[in-house]
This record gives sequence, structure tokens and C-alpha cells, in this order.
Amino acid sequence: MQPVPSPREPSSPVGVIRVLTSDDPTAVGEHGRLLERRYGFPVVSRCIPGQPYGIHDEESERRAGPKIVALAREMAEEGAGTLVISCAADPALARVRAAVDIPVLGAGASAAAVSLGLGTRVGVLGITDEAPPGVRAILGDRFAGAVRPRGVHRTTDLRTPEGAAAVLEAAADLVGAGADTLLLACTGLTTIGIRPRLEDRTGVPVVDAVLAAGLMASYARTP
Repeated sequence: MQPVPSPREPSSPVGVIRVLTSDDPTAVGEHGRLLERRYGFPVVSRCIPGQPYGIHDEESERRAGPKIVALAREMAEEGAGTLVISCAADPALARVRAAVDIPVLGAGASAAAVSLGLGTRVGVLGITDEAPPGVRAILGDRFAGAVRPRGVHRTTDLRTPEGAAAVLEAAADLVGAGADTLLLACTGLTTIGIRPRLEDRTGVPVVDAVLAAGLMASYARTP
């Protein structure tokens, strides 16, 4: 008689680090639930403290860095097998990778990598006037330009009808200038679920940074 195999241990969850502070567990887990539905792996979501407007400039990114590293260490110690920094600026990515011994993925770098497989002129849509440096470096000569939607300066500005309309307008401008692929360089754009509307409006592929990081995580994690 063949021995009965022992039950397989469940895989370690993917840890999602949110850089927008919230006391609402439903809001904190929003990106994680999206990844669970799309890729089928378990996710644990946590947010850093003291950043109610997330990361939107150099100062807010500087303040967030040590918090992200500390939270990454905690989540790794608690059993996460892979970490996703759910911010397209990839804040503290190199420091987190040096601090833990599990795979760490940045949403921005992941989106840039996916974009290279889809187009030759990638337009970047975010909440700053310039593309995140990590995204710009990966895109290289396929970078077609960056646009910040009119009136949008922080991720919370996207959650208004005016913010969403400005995103659609900015996307159309990028495609009109020659972009054949759009990269969403703010994970707040994931939160408002605007990607399908952008693809309908522009007719080009639109890369969501959270989904791109989840795709990379599906390769990086232990099955």
C-alpha cells in the first residue's frame, strides 16, 4: 500500500504595505483583496502610521522610508513570504530588500517592467510632474512622457468627480502625444478603479501598478 502523503503546508501570504494611513481595515485591505481575487494567493495588508495623505512629494517620501522598513521587518517576522510596497514611487525599496530575506516588490518597478512587454512608447500618469525615478530608469528610451492630472497633487485628490475627469483628460493627452501604452504611477488610481475607463477612452493598454506587482509576486512567491 502506498503511503498517504501528508497535507501540504499552506503557502506564506503576500504582505502588502500601504503607504496611505487609515484606521479603516476595509480601506487598508483594498489592494490586497484585489490581488487575492486576481491571482488567488493569500494576502495580509498593513499600513504605515502618520501619513493620511500617503506619499506625494520628497518630504512625505523621506518621512515614510523608516516606517516602511520597520513595517516590512514586522511582516516578514510574522510570516509573510513576499512583500509588495503598494506605491508607484517604490519608497525605501532598496532598504527593505536589504532589511529582510524574502522577495520585495515595488509597484512602480513592476508596472514599468510589464509596460515594456506591451508597448514601445509608455506614457506615465501620476500625481507628480515627473515620473518616479525608478520607473523612468526602467523604461529608458521607451519613456514617452509624464503627466499629472490637472488639480491633482495628492492621492486623495483622485477620489472626487473632478479628479477622475482630470485623469481621463490627462490620459487622452498622453495618447494624443504618441503614447501607445499608459502606466498608472499612483496606486490611488487602483483604488478608484479607473483603469477600464481609461482603456475604453484611449484604446491603448493601461498598466495598473498594483496588479503588476501582484503578477510579479505570483512568480516570486513559493507555490
